[in-house]
Amino acid sequence: MKRIKLFFAAAVALLFFAVKSNAQTPASYYAGKWDVLVKGTPQGDVHLLFNITEKDGALSGTIQNPETKKDEPVTKAEIKDDKLSVAFTIMTYDLVMNVGKKDDNHVTGTLADMFEAVGERVK
Repeated sequence: MKRIKLFFAAAVALLFFAVKSNAQTPASYYAGKWDVLVKGTPQGDVHLLFNITEKDGALSGTIQNPETKKDEPVTKAEIKDDKLSVAFTIMTYDLVMNVGKKDDNHVTGTLADMFEAVGERVK
């Protein structure tokens, strides 16, 4: 009987250690200006400047075209699997960038699931 109690106590203890909190990153975290460095593209490392806005939980935004330096609207911005997914068109390419929270002012992820992307909040 003692072994059964000990076994269940150990199982419960392991369960508490194994369960991790699934705290969701709110859409408001991603709101603001972001400088995202995309590494290793055919054009070399590229800085993309995003301005993400949040209203009533819905995201939208703009991206600064690297060639013209003009802000253009993103096609889509949403939270998927606790990450920001932004679709946009640059130089006739339809691209999707997925980044997640690293800390209060940094994000990491990928562009087109091929290129590493690291971003920093612009203050």
